[in-house]
Amino acid sequence: MSAEPESEARLAEQLAAVISAFVHSEIAVLAASNDPVPNRLLSIDAAARRLSVGRSLLYQELASGRLRSLKVGRRRLIPESGINEYVRELEASARTERD
Repeated sequence: MSAEPESEARLAEQLAAVISAFVHSEIAVLAASNDPVPNRLLSIDAAARRLSVGRSLLYQELASGRLRSLKVGRRRLIPESGINEYVRELEASARTERD
């Protein structure tokens, strides 16, 4: 019976390390961006509405790696900073095609 609290404590430490790494990576992304809006995580539906695209196209962009996402539990979430990066890349691509 004493092994169970030890494994729970070990699991809690691992979870804390994962959460800490996630928070630090998102802080780094925020610090690197010049976006004054705080970073939020959007659902697939909310991100699709924000980009004015359908869910299918959004999933295609995720699969291609052009749009970043995070897995939180069973949910796939899109960081607002990822949407901003995606739009900047689209704009840069459009400028390149025009020139």
